[in-house]
Amino acid sequence: MAERELLSVRGLKTYFFTRRGVVKAVDGVDLSLDEGKTLGLVGESGCGKSVTALSILRLVPRPRGKIVGGEIRYQGRNLLDFPEEEMRRIRGGEIGMVFQEPLTSLNPVFSIGEHLLEAITVHHRMSRREAKERAIELLSAVGFPDPALRLKNYPHQLSGGMRQRVMIAIALAGEPRVLIADEPTTALDVTIQAQILDLIQRLKEERGLSVIFITHNLGIVASFADEVAVMYAGRIVERAEVEAIFH
Repeated sequence: MAERELLSVRGLKTYFFTRRGVVKAVDGVDLSLDEGKTLGLVGESGCGKSVTALSILRLVPRPRGKIVGGEIRYQGRNLLDFPEEEMRRIRGGEIGMVFQEPLTSLNPVFSIGEHLLEAITVHHRMSRREAKERAIELLSAVGFPDPALRLKNYPHQLSGGMRQRVMIAIALAGEPRVLIADEPTTALDVTIQAQILDLIQRLKEERGLSVIFITHNLGIVASFADEVAVMYAGRIVERAEVEAIFH
């Protein structure tokens, strides 16, 4: 059966306009993600990987950052043409994202439960009780022991690995079809890294997710991705099946 293209990026250009001039963070990127596949996006720090991910969700920091060219098609429709209200539905509801640093991405004054309830109710009409039950289910799905009790915890009370699990649960709250994981194992020790990778792989299989996995670690890509795109200086310089590059 032919593979179905779910997300495609064509000629994407995202520039930052600074006092020192224009920074071409993303400069003509082409990508595609097939249904049920994992695309590894690799490259050195500062090459434009994270900006590409933020561009897909139209979360580029303004006013200095701007998408100046290209198209981002999800199920055939160009996300750059969507009104902001519809993009809010897409973010989390169709395309979820796990951000790099969970400690800075999570609000320190909100409990884990409050983070999850907000993410759930943005995309689902349900009572607070139903949302709380859903939050418990999500924490259980990402491997939390005693998930009901953990809802009361605050980010600083959790380990780095547990905070990353919370970020994954939040990303899944809207039941997206695409998951973008931006360096999800950064600053975690090797054992916890392996646990997070296993978790993402299991969730992908259980939920039928398509995944864009952003990393600078080629070893992770070799064992985790179906395809790999190598990024350098804002451009894709190589793209192939994982076997063609690593085996």
